[in-house]
Amino acid sequence: MTNKNPIRLPPLRVLRVRHANRAETNPCITVMSSVLACWASAGYHGRGCTTVEQALRACMDAPAKPKKGSNTINYHLARFSKRLIAQGSKNK
Repeated sequence: MTNKNPIRLPPLRVLRVRHANRAETNPCITVMSSVLACWASAGYHGRGCTTVEQALRACMDAPAKPKKGSNTINYHLARFSKRLIAQGSKNK
């Protein structure tokens, strides 16, 4: 053992790894914007927009992807942080 004191890190206010709420992107948003652009340029009943409208319908009718299970790391860190902070304050 050495006589040097160990390095102490400053305490953290909140333990957090990942942002909890991330906005999921809509896969049909690009097709919808092209439909709106086509309607703006050719009018609502424009004949050139039918292929883009059909692509939007196909995208909207496609089955939705199953949602991923949420990661629980932040939940567990919040639970354990109470114990860590309580233990750290006793040592002071």
